Amino acid sequence: MIIRKLSDMEIMETAHGVDARNLYNTDDAMITVITLTPGQNLKRHITPVDVAFYVLEGTGVVEVGEEKSEVTKDSLVESPKDIVHCWYNESDADLRFMVIKAPKPNKKTTFISDN
Repeated sequence: MIIRKLSDMEIMETAHGVDARNLYNTDDAMITVITLTPGQNLKRHITPVDVAFYVLEGTGVVEVGEEKSEVTKDSLVESPKDIVHCWYNESDADLRFMVIKAPKPNKKTTFISDN
């Protein structure tokens, strides 16, 4: 059995510049926990695999394709592969969510310019 504590995992260096920690990372799947402080957001991007987001704490706005929705703790959001998605923390408290990618991507993420 392998047990990992989020607090023991190092913050990854990402293009988003936020607190992102890998909890699970194998050849088959990836689970990352991201924390956005008030006012933070991810960069709009496209991943080459389906992604599921599970909100662990707080309230955030998620964008998937042309849709935007406010989501709260204990909500699961599905984002199909090859579609633009993003997260925004417009609240006054931390937003923490789990990112589940299965299968693990073997291509790079594409970032979208907001220009």
